[in-house]
Amino acid sequence: MAEEEVSYASVAIKSKKQPQSEGKNENETVYDEVKVNKETKALDDAEVEKQNESVQQTADTNGLLPDKAAERCRRYQQLCFCFGTLCLILVLSVIGVCVYFTTVRESTASELNQLKSNQKDFLEKIHNLTNLNNKLSSDNDNLTSVSMALKNNITMLTAENHNLTSLNEKLMEDRKNLTEIIETWNELNVSRAQWSIDQYCPTSNDGRRCTPCQSGWNFHMFRCYLHNNANPSDQKTWEEAQEYCKTKNSNLTVVSNQAEKKFVDDNSWAENEINGYWIGLRAVKGKWKWINGSDLTDLNWIHHQNAVEGHCVTSRAGRDWNTMNCNDKNAWICEKKALSV
Repeated sequence: MAEEEVSYASVAIKSKKQPQSEGKNENETVYDEVKVNKETKALDDAEVEKQNESVQQTADTNGLLPDKAAERCRRYQQLCFCFGTLCLILVLSVIGVCVYFTTVRESTASELNQLKSNQKDFLEKIHNLTNLNNKLSSDNDNLTSVSMALKNNITMLTAENHNLTSLNEKLMEDRKNLTEIIETWNELNVSRAQWSIDQYCPTSNDGRRCTPCQSGWNFHMFRCYLHNNANPSDQKTWEEAQEYCKTKNSNLTVVSNQAEKKFVDDNSWAENEINGYWIGLRAVKGKWKWINGSDLTDLNWIHHQNAVEGHCVTSRAGRDWNTMNCNDKNAWICEKKALSV
C-alpha cells in the first residue's frame, strides 16, 4: 500500500486567551501542522485539470497563444489549490479551536468547582481546628488554674499537717504530764484520805473514834474553828493569816449570825500579848466585805463603821470588833466545814 501523502499548513487565529509564552505574539494562538487528506487534494487536482482544459479550449477558441494560456491555467490552478487548501485549513482550525475552548472551558469549570469545594472543605476544617485550638487553650488555662489551686491546697494541707503533728506531739506530752499529775493526785488523795482518817478518827486504846473536827479545832453549828494563839513573833498580817488558813483547807472565819459572833468572840482570848484575832472581813471600795464576797449586814458589830481602804477587822473577847491596818500583825481564826459522819 502506497504511503498516504500528507500536506501541512500553518494558520494564526486571534483570541482573547492570555499569552502562554514570550515567543508568541500577544492575543495570538498558532496552530501548526494541519494535515490535509490526499483524497481531498486529488479531487482539487481533478477539478483544476478540468478547469485547465476548459481554459485551454477557450484560449484556442479566442485565438490565444498556447504558451500564455498554459501559463495562465497553471497560475489559476495554483491559486484555486491554495484557496481550497486555506479554506479547508480554516474550517478545521475553527473546529479545533471550538473543541479546544469547549474542552478547556468545561475542564476549567469542573476544576474551578472542585477547587471551590476543596476550598470550602479546607475553610471548614480550618474553622473546626481554630475552635478546637481555642477550646484546648481554654481547657489548658482551666487546668493551669486548677493545678495552681491544687498546689496551694497541698501547701496549706502540708502546713496544717505539720501543725497537727506538732499539736499531737504536744498533746501526747500533756497527756503524759497529766497522767503523772493524776497519779500524783491519787497518791495525795490516798495520803490525804488516810490523813483525814487519822485526823478525824484518831486511834486510841478503845480503837478509832471519829469526831466532826480535827484535833485542836472547836466544833460549833456544823463548822470547825481554829483559834491560833500565836506569840508576837509568830503573828501574821491579814494576808499571811489567810494563806495559813488555806494550808489547812480553810479560810479566815466568816460570821453569819449573832450566835456565831458570840462563839467567835468568846474564844478570842486576849493572852500572850494578843491585841486581836484576824477574821475574814476587810474594807473593799468603801464597803465592809467578807472574804467570800458578801457584805457585812450589821454595822453595829464593828466599832469604826467607816470602811477605810487598807483596813481589816479583828475580834477580841469583851469588846466590839476593831479595825486595824491590814499590814499589822495579830493572831487569827480559821474556819471550815465540819465532817459529816
